[in-house]
Amino acid sequence: MKKQAEARDDNKITIIPEYGRQRLLTYAESFRDLADLFEGEDVEFTGKDEADPADRQDYLWQRRLQENQELLAEHLKEMAHIMAEVAQETCRYRPMGERKYKQISKLLRESGILLRNFFELEREDGHLEISLTMKMISEKYTKLGEQVCIDDVADFISVALNTRLRAAKNMPQYLTPEWNTYYFAEEANYHLLTGVAKAVKETEHISGDNYSFYEAENGRMVAVLSDGMGSGEKACDDSERIIEKMERLLEAGFRKETAVQMINGALVAAGQEENMSTLDLCDINLYTGECEFMKAGAACSYIKRGRLVDRLSALNFPLGVFGQIEPETMHRVLQSGDYVIMLSDGILDALSQGIGEEILPEIIGRTEYTNPNEIANQILACCLKQSNGQVRDDMTVLVIGMWKKDTEESDEYYLQ
Repeated sequence: MKKQAEARDDNKITIIPEYGRQRLLTYAESFRDLADLFEGEDVEFTGKDEADPADRQDYLWQRRLQENQELLAEHLKEMAHIMAEVAQETCRYRPMGERKYKQISKLLRESGILLRNFFELEREDGHLEISLTMKMISEKYTKLGEQVCIDDVADFISVALNTRLRAAKNMPQYLTPEWNTYYFAEEANYHLLTGVAKAVKETEHISGDNYSFYEAENGRMVAVLSDGMGSGEKACDDSERIIEKMERLLEAGFRKETAVQMINGALVAAGQEENMSTLDLCDINLYTGECEFMKAGAACSYIKRGRLVDRLSALNFPLGVFGQIEPETMHRVLQSGDYVIMLSDGILDALSQGIGEEILPEIIGRTEYTNPNEIANQILACCLKQSNGQVRDDMTVLVIGMWKKDTEESDEYYLQ
């Protein structure tokens, strides 16, 4: 009994059961051992004559092989790191009090839902998650088409717990007549609206720029913009591939820096210089407003706060140029009413035909629009005016507006 009481007091549990946790840690150690095998000493020139093309070619091939091995070693280490993190992930759980359980159970039953288990989970980042095991009371609701939406359940328990909750990512849209466990996450403090404006190069019918707004876990939104080398279908395919790979790696749990290195390594290993593409990434934490920018050969980004404009630039190479790349990272903290503006190189090229890109912060700061889509269109229109309507390169403008959810102003923008 004493041990059981201690276990109840220390209600911190691992997400993965002990057996699975040990297996993940074993796999992680195996990946680290494999990485050590691929990490060798630096290759030195051992040919008789440095001027001999054959000796020189052999040395270059050895260097290329070593670089590929080092990239593979880094990838294996990252896999080991992810497995170890998942194995050690913990949360605190609190069984629901009897009074609150009965209150919510009654509320759900009135909507045709039977509740079996109800837990509060506190993640390592401090955010709340609710776990409910429930089902429809009978199949008649489904047959009559009166299905209960998971978002409606989120509203019910938000009122009962006095905490704004939303259905967790990848939850089914409707409840079923079978017992299932559903998760609801604490709603973030900020919400975003996005806007896009594009123009395709005059001689092409498809843009070489691609972008994505990706909703990550833990209340984060990631915007990614990539400009493929050149224009047309080939550039479009290259930049689209960058976007897709970045999304998949981030969703799998890879850190942003490692994901960029892995994509860059894959491009370099392919040995095709025309595969070069820029990468511009903006990662916003919707709980805190913290924002991280990561750039590889990308154009400047801007943060608009009223009439003040902050310019963020980076001087590095696109993906696919060198075996190792150092993406530049910048951190900012956004406030309610701020806008993030991301651009492709075509925008700066258009401005260079007029009075120059130095005018862009003034254009951004001067705009009175509040809708991100209107801001994006205004920036694009001003740039086209500077180039006399000529589109010499693909042009893309992404605008992200952020507002706090508990203000009247944010509600107004949310309804737009």
